Amino acid sequence: MADTGKRLTHLDDAGKISMVDVSAKSPTQRRAVASAVVRVGPAVFGLLMGEGVPKGDVFATARIAGILAAKRTPELIPLCHGLSPEFVDVRIEPLPPDALRITVETRVESKTGVEIDALVGATIAAVTIYDMCKSVSKDMVIGPIQLEEKQGGKSGPWRRDAK
Repeated sequence: MADTGKRLTHLDDAGKISMVDVSAKSPTQRRAVASAVVRVGPAVFGLLMGEGVPKGDVFATARIAGILAAKRTPELIPLCHGLSPEFVDVRIEPLPPDALRITVETRVESKTGVEIDALVGATIAAVTIYDMCKSVSKDMVIGPIQLEEKQGGKSGPWRRDAK
């Protein structure tokens, strides 16, 4: 990656880990969208698009897990600010012949962004799909997991395809 001249915000001047101080910032509307791909393989994909897997409704369970994870992000990421997302949406779409794309959108009015919440939601939804399908196949692959877009804050909007 290219040197952007920016510094890591979770390090103080002495190079020690620190939480970013957002106390002086004003709240703005924040939105983030993250995605994850799960390559489940043709056999699992066929089951998911047909009769289902033995553990139950994979998509409903993954959506609930993604929402819960986004809401609990500060419990998992040590220096993440404790936000209360006002909206979390988890969508799962088939990518024939053997994969699924999970898209998580988070929104909040806050002093800091919700990108990490969206990424955690997408990650946990993907791991939930793996967990529910592992009795059929353990050969699944998760990734990439990535931020797709964000809005709000002083850095303004960012979109992956706009680079």
